[in-house]
Amino acid sequence: MKITVDEEKCCGAGQCVLIAPEVFDQPDEDGIVVVLEPEPPHDQHALTREAAAVCPAAAIQVHDTP
Repeated sequence: MKITVDEEKCCGAGQCVLIAPEVFDQPDEDGIVVVLEPEPPHDQHALTREAAAVCPAAAIQVHDTP
């Protein structure tokens, strides 16, 4: 799994950080999502997919890797 984020779409809602804090962070300055783990470990895959699914701006993309 690989994660990418369209920072221009991000509205700073922070749902991703609440759901998957090991994978995403949000700086106080602008609130735009930061990906901490672009290729999260297997035990974070379900939370990462959930975070992408609930993103109100659809800024998070999950790419399956072989």
